[in-house]
Amino acid sequence: MKIHNIGHRQSPSARSGGKEFGMRLGILSLGYALFFVAIVLRLLNIQVIDVKKYKNKASRQYQRDVVEQAKRGVVMDRNGHLLAQSVQTISFYADPWLVANTEVKVGRKKVAVDKTPDVARLFAQRFGKSREHYMRILRNGQKQKRRFIWLERSVPVEHARELMETAMTGIDFKKEQYRYYLNLAPQVVGLVNTDNKGISGLEIKYDHELRGRDGMKIFQRSATGTRFLAADADQVSAKEGLSLQLTLDADMQSIVESEIASAAKEFNASAAVGIVMDVKTGAILAMANYPTFDMNNRKGFRESDARNRAIIDAFDPGSTFKIVMASAAREVLHRAAEDSVDAHNGVFHIYNRTIRDHEKFERCTFRDAMVHSSNIVAAKTAMELGEKTFYDYVRRFGFGEQTGIGLVGESEGIVRPLKQWNKTTLPWMGYGYSVTTTPLQILQAYAAIANDGVLMKPYIVERLVDADGNAVSEFKPEKVRNVVSAETARYIRKEYLQPIVEEGTGVAAAVKGVTVGGKTGTAQKLSNGNYNRGPRSYIASFVGFFPVDEPRIAAIIVVDEPQSAYYASTVAAPSFARICTRMIACSEDLKADLGMTAPEAAVLAASKSVAVPLLTGLKARDAEKLLIWNGLDISMNGDREGVVVEQDIAAGSMVEPGSRVRVGLSAQENQDPGSKSSVM
Repeated sequence: MKIHNIGHRQSPSARSGGKEFGMRLGILSLGYALFFVAIVLRLLNIQVIDVKKYKNKASRQYQRDVVEQAKRGVVMDRNGHLLAQSVQTISFYADPWLVANTEVKVGRKKVAVDKTPDVARLFAQRFGKSREHYMRILRNGQKQKRRFIWLERSVPVEHARELMETAMTGIDFKKEQYRYYLNLAPQVVGLVNTDNKGISGLEIKYDHELRGRDGMKIFQRSATGTRFLAADADQVSAKEGLSLQLTLDADMQSIVESEIASAAKEFNASAAVGIVMDVKTGAILAMANYPTFDMNNRKGFRESDARNRAIIDAFDPGSTFKIVMASAAREVLHRAAEDSVDAHNGVFHIYNRTIRDHEKFERCTFRDAMVHSSNIVAAKTAMELGEKTFYDYVRRFGFGEQTGIGLVGESEGIVRPLKQWNKTTLPWMGYGYSVTTTPLQILQAYAAIANDGVLMKPYIVERLVDADGNAVSEFKPEKVRNVVSAETARYIRKEYLQPIVEEGTGVAAAVKGVTVGGKTGTAQKLSNGNYNRGPRSYIASFVGFFPVDEPRIAAIIVVDEPQSAYYASTVAAPSFARICTRMIACSEDLKADLGMTAPEAAVLAASKSVAVPLLTGLKARDAEKLLIWNGLDISMNGDREGVVVEQDIAAGSMVEPGSRVRVGLSAQENQDPGSKSSVM
């Protein structure tokens, strides 16, 4: 009997089911494997490939880099009186999205609440603006999906402190600087914008040096929202900018500004310029422009107000240009003051044109021709000199080129090259037409005659100093060239320019107690190619120096478009006299050098006034230091470790030196106004 070993045999359906299970298991295993690979790749991406991106994203949630703005350097006059300084202020900004999605705990849950109306109401109460004003700013920011908007800029610390200590999600603040000006020489000193960057004058010329180097502070935030400096981060401190010390004298500047404004108003002029220079060094002691503007309140400010006409506006100088003709005549033609010249009875016909004098002389001495400002004699003398010689002297005196004073926008004036001259150019240029010059160029030329023929380069920045008062760079007097001999310069001073003031067109420029030399200039303005007569058609100027034997100071006054009178002898010369008289009265150095007692001392003592600076927002010790710098005293009421919240004499008021300014002080200022904030 044959026995068969029969095992359990799977049916076809069973075998099919096992195979299907295996496939499912494989697919499931593959799915898990792919999921694992995806997780690994994702972790690799986060931790290796894009590690910097996610690290930065994480750090932004608890860490913030805050720029620490460097303190801008001050601008001061030659005696250390502050003309511009920066005061710390607070500016508030917002993250509109966070304000609209402020997390508030309700029971055990946190819900997002729109706090925009609350923030708007709080700011409106503090700053006196409408609630709708701040609502509009925040809503516009939310609509535009912006994460940063300014709410208020440059708020004094004492006005900002309450809001600084109020926790508001989405609201933060930063320290900024407000630039305060003494309101002297605005076109020279210039302005900064709201970001404390220079936009005109010396503020833009030396913006890099004044601005300093900003620092960087890295803050971290705890779970409760408290902000603190990151201990393990590199903190970079801000470096204060350099300061500018100018050659300007604040007292002289104030005098010139007030006098040219008076002259412009008296004669209903459109503009006026006044410059004072040390003839030995070329240092500018005053440079004033009218109209001017309030540097601390720019409402209604026009860009044209910042134009420095003293170096930018070029005009036909008229008779003040006769110094070139007289100097060349002395050296080349050996013309003497007593030489007789033909003045053609006040009317001279040349090239189908007519030159007229306001005084009629048939014959006169060359001195009389200068004293009474004969255009005819000047034109004829220029023609005797010849084109090449006259052109050479024009260029020697510095006309047709920048003086190099180092201010933004200086004009060269216009001196056409010889090949562009026509028949009338030479005679017309002899008495100050067919050429344009700036007020500074004319002053530089007369200062050369006052300095025994040596032309000095004008300069207005004396030195740059660091925060410790150490000079980083200095600007020294710089000789340009000899324009005439010392003998010629002295001859011109004594024989022509002094008599002009003593008996000629410049008698109104005389200063009691000192000898003055100078020249008037009444020039018609060119309009559409023609020289017109009538209102707004003239420029009146006087340029001179004192004392004649050993000149120290030179000055020029230019009055543009006077209406009620236009002759320089009436419009500009008296202003020169008042300025020089007041300058002597307020300067002990000048009085000592001149060996004199200032005339009318009792009346002129008022010129020794100084401007009260803005003190609010300053720490008590800084306010005291600032007042001392300005020759004033201080009386404090309140916490002497606090900040000034009020002053009894308004900023900008002119007071006697030594006057006492009473200030009210608040509680002590926080050591770090940026240490409390709910949002970073």
